[in-house]
Amino acid sequence: MAVKIYQGHSHRLPHADVNVVIDVIRAFTFAHYAFIRGAKEILLAETIDSAFQVRGKHPGCMLAGEENGLYIPGFDFDNSPLSLLEADLAGKTLVQKTTNGVRAALNALNARHVFVTGFSNARITAEFIKKMYGADQKIQIIASHPTGDDDLACAEYMKDIIEGRDCQSLTGPVLRIKGSEAAQKFYDDSRTEFKSGDIELCAEELKFDFLMKVNQENNLPKIVGVDL
Repeated sequence: MAVKIYQGHSHRLPHADVNVVIDVIRAFTFAHYAFIRGAKEILLAETIDSAFQVRGKHPGCMLAGEENGLYIPGFDFDNSPLSLLEADLAGKTLVQKTTNGVRAALNALNARHVFVTGFSNARITAEFIKKMYGADQKIQIIASHPTGDDDLACAEYMKDIIEGRDCQSLTGPVLRIKGSEAAQKFYDDSRTEFKSGDIELCAEELKFDFLMKVNQENNLPKIVGVDL
């Protein structure tokens, strides 16, 4: 397989068979936990205004996301997976707007198959891609943070799995995620808006047998959970 890594959220990507968009801290870790807590689907919004517009057209949607890492007034959730541990999202539709991950996903739709992931389900996603797509497939992995070593570590980990290299140890990517610049504000006691527990969840591999795929219906991209 031809696997190439891009770093950043605004690339004009060539057409591919598979695009995988990574946001470890925190967009697609949040999305992963939202599905675990019962969410039906997650609609993707590029801006705050468009998120509110989507909710106006789809009453009952819940808004989730962040602007520069911070809670957006009028949203139901910020971008914290920690906030979802006790949430009841059974059957709920969410609308997600984030600085890096959602933007990168919206710029990665020109592929036959588009997946999103955090580190929490990176292995399952990579193993599925390795199994389902042949050696002649063009696969692009997008580490959505323009400079973040957290997303790059996850991208390199997934690339190794897809290309058949042994990746049983999680020590390397976990240390890079926790040591990344993006993670440091979560360990700063003066930044009470950020919780260190989020980083613990973002750096933990989970064993749920589903992955997250982006579908488009009526020009409205959305993430759905796909059971394996």
